[in-house]
Amino acid sequence: MLPVTKTTKRAFSGDLTPGRKRRRCVDVVLSSVSPPPESVVDVGVGGGVDLLDSIPDDLVVSILCKLGSSSRCPADFINVLMTCKRLNGLAMNPLVLSKLSPKAIAVKAHNWSEDSHRFLKRCVDAGSLEASYTLGMIRFYCLQNRGNGASLMAKAAISSHAPALYSLAVIQFNGSGGSKNDKDLRAGVALCARAAFLGHVDALRELGHCLQDGYGVPQNVSEGRRFLVQANARELAAVLSSGVQDRPTWLTLAQPPPAPNHGQGCPLLSDFGCNVPAPETHPANKFLAEWFAVRGGDYPGDGLRLCSHAGCGRPETRKHEFRRCSVCGVVNYCSRACQALDWKLRHKMDCVPVERWPDEVEGGEGNVQIDGNGNGDNVLLPMS
Repeated sequence: MLPVTKTTKRAFSGDLTPGRKRRRCVDVVLSSVSPPPESVVDVGVGGGVDLLDSIPDDLVVSILCKLGSSSRCPADFINVLMTCKRLNGLAMNPLVLSKLSPKAIAVKAHNWSEDSHRFLKRCVDAGSLEASYTLGMIRFYCLQNRGNGASLMAKAAISSHAPALYSLAVIQFNGSGGSKNDKDLRAGVALCARAAFLGHVDALRELGHCLQDGYGVPQNVSEGRRFLVQANARELAAVLSSGVQDRPTWLTLAQPPPAPNHGQGCPLLSDFGCNVPAPETHPANKFLAEWFAVRGGDYPGDGLRLCSHAGCGRPETRKHEFRRCSVCGVVNYCSRACQALDWKLRHKMDCVPVERWPDEVEGGEGNVQIDGNGNGDNVLLPMS
């Protein structure tokens, strides 16, 4: 009788390869897909290479430029600097600094220091127009470095920075930093026109009044009205696009209806426009207002006054530089644009006629600036 041979059953695995050979093939496939254990990146806390190190510098700089241009406060940018050493170094790249938004470099007046001054200067050297304008305003009005501040604003204005153009126009209209004889009305109108061409609402309104009054430019009432309507329309469009609720509560006339020949009942045709909410104040103007509020109350000292519009912050650089309301004689403004904004926000409820003011103002109709009344002040007559 032949002996019985005991065989072992092999489970079918889907192929006809012997078990040892199949296992060898599987090992080869796994080794080609997964890296060896020593090449695995350690992302744990215990130290190791960070995945951020594998991203090229130019890509990180591009991301930081986008983050800086969309920052809503300085903390957004500061948090990047505090993340790690590499981000701290790349965030100070000149390309990133040149793209920072106005809110990213919004320095608080009570936090002003040599370090913040140095940071703004570094942004200026990197080519940031917003930093040039902001530091120019600070040096001109706060640090009283008139020449350097004006040159920084001019640097931004040459590159078509609308707020810088308008600020230089205000300086020319008032002769800021010099005497009354340093006023250059024609230069102010030219700068204002360029800012208006770029869509700056305050510049459009200022240019409209200059044309209506013949102030620094040949009088052209119809063209002045056109610029005022354009300013009111841009102002209204900006508010409507921002999604403000309860529009019927503020979409009203900002003053009593004008004369019939000026478009009675239509706020767009008034000198003040619609009674819309106040536009957001530029960080540079916020700094000026805070600077003088922290250092000596509401006035810059030596009998000098601040512009009565709360969102402006500009101080006088000499006595009686700004023009004041001819009705009450209490408030004063650096420009007609500030007068229009402050009227809508506050002054229309506070303005009380004073008998002596109309007697002191001679000549002119409507929106006329009278220089040198009995007290040496400039006077703003009421808008029509």
